Amino acid sequence: MGEQGPQARLTLAWLNEYACVLLRMPGATLIIDPVGVKPAQVGKVDAVLITHEHYDHLDTNLVSAIQSKTGCLVVADPTSSGLLARSIPGDKLITVEPGSQVSVGEAKIYVEECNHPPARTPVTFLVESGGLKVYHTADSLPFDRMADIGAAHKPDITFCTVGIAPGASPRTGVEIAKLVRPKVAIPYHTARKSDLELFSTLLSREAPEIKCVILEKGQEFSYP
Repeated sequence: MGEQGPQARLTLAWLNEYACVLLRMPGATLIIDPVGVKPAQVGKVDAVLITHEHYDHLDTNLVSAIQSKTGCLVVADPTSSGLLARSIPGDKLITVEPGSQVSVGEAKIYVEECNHPPARTPVTFLVESGGLKVYHTADSLPFDRMADIGAAHKPDITFCTVGIAPGASPRTGVEIAKLVRPKVAIPYHTARKSDLELFSTLLSREAPEIKCVILEKGQEFSYP
C-alpha cells in the first residue's frame, strides 16, 4: 500500500521544455507526455499518459520503448491512441476522453477537457493518489470549466502553460491558476526563463495565496 494521510508525499520533475512531467505519487509512478528524454531517465513507471498527438507531446517510438522496458500501461487521448495502436500491446493501451476515469496502481486519473484547438482530441489529466492531487493541463489555454475542476478536486499542484502553444503566455498561465486555485502553481511549456519569472510576478500580484514554484529542467520537487 502507498502512503496515506498527512505523511504522504509526492516527488515530481519537469524533464523538457514542453509538458513532460515525471510524477512519483504515493501509490503510482507516472510520466506524462514524454518527449526528448531517454528511457533510462524515466526509469520504472506504472503508466505513460499522453494528452495529444503533437510532436512536443507524443513520440511514439519513445512511448513504445518505455512500455516495452517497463511493461507499463499507456493512457492516451483517441488520436494519440490511434497512432500508438501498432506499437503498444492492445491490453496495455487505454483510450480516454473527457469524463473518463482510470485507476493505475493506487492512483486515480480523472480525464478532463483541454482548450488547445490545434489538437484533434486533446485532454488534461487530474491525478490523485495518497490524498495528493496534481492537475496537468497539457498546453491548454484557460477555459471556464477549469473553475469547476478546481472546486471539485482542490488540486495541490497545477501545471500552467506559459508559452510555445498558440495563444499561451504567462498571462494565460496565471488565468489557469486563478481558475483552478491550487495550493502550488508550476509554470511550464516554455524554453524561456523570462516566461517563468513573469508568471511568478503576475501570480504573486494577483493571487498571492497561491504559491509559485519555478523548476529547472530535471529538478526534483517534493510536496508537501
